[in-house]
Amino acid sequence: MRMLNALAACTLLVSTSAAAQQVLNMGHVGQPGSLFDASANHFVEVANAKLEGTDYTVEAFGASQLGSDSELLQKLKLGQVDFALPSSIMSSVADVFGIFEMPYIIQDREHMMAVEDAMLETVLQPAVQDQGYRILGIWENGFRHITNNVRPVNAPEDLDGIKLRTPRGEWRVKMFQTYGANPTPMAFSEVFTALQTGVIDGQENPYAQIASAKFQEVQDYLSITGHVYTPAYLLVSEQQFGRLPEDVQAALTEAAKETQAFVYEEAARLEGVLLDEIQSAGVEVNEADKQAFIEASGPIYEAFAVSFDGGAELIAGVQALAPTN
Repeated sequence: MRMLNALAACTLLVSTSAAAQQVLNMGHVGQPGSLFDASANHFVEVANAKLEGTDYTVEAFGASQLGSDSELLQKLKLGQVDFALPSSIMSSVADVFGIFEMPYIIQDREHMMAVEDAMLETVLQPAVQDQGYRILGIWENGFRHITNNVRPVNAPEDLDGIKLRTPRGEWRVKMFQTYGANPTPMAFSEVFTALQTGVIDGQENPYAQIASAKFQEVQDYLSITGHVYTPAYLLVSEQQFGRLPEDVQAALTEAAKETQAFVYEEAARLEGVLLDEIQSAGVEVNEADKQAFIEASGPIYEAFAVSFDGGAELIAGVQALAPTN
């Protein structure tokens, strides 16, 4: 009987300990095999190692299980999720994030790291804090390229009339309107079916999103444009994050920063591997005339420069940080 009582006591202790563990949920829209999926999984691994001995653990839910990007932003504020991984949609959260929607403004990851060092705490962080959020880390969505079922896209005029899905961001829509396409904002989770049924003709995304979502199964052409480099942001609610114990906040912040090196390395690896995968699925691939797109992008820069106070200075500041300058 004493043995049974002891076992029961141990079981109760373990159950109580498990019940005390608070799960911090992370939502993102990436499919299994995407860069978002790999990034989130790595963050979870690093964060949980750092949280060992605390009452907290982190769990990731991809493939829009916890909602679309816009839904996740709302759920952060409501305390229904703890982390989100938005990208292009951030330009609808604060004007300054539209800078990353400017065509060809970010040249490479070295340039992006220089922008982060110079502007995270002085420009980007204050902008999201005004909206009730906090950036824990800047990761990557990637360099974006165009797929469609109408024709190869070599120059902006080849986009004329093409129904192209874009994220729900003001500047991406304006960009493709300027290029002559018919941009259609749509949640990422809806894109495959829309392509398959012909509701839209094409879309634009990094290779990792294209391949993991299997767009190569329903697209005929991939045009390597690299028209935008999109960062991804590990985002939390400023209020909810501030309620966590200080040691937990520190562990999560460190894990977010440490994950960036993995993300950039994995992104570079996937660029080569996934282009081959997409092409081997039968998609016709062409290198677009990037200079033609750059020359057609002037109106976008002009509009952004006057869209809010400091827009022109922000453009100049980011361009000045480019490695070639």
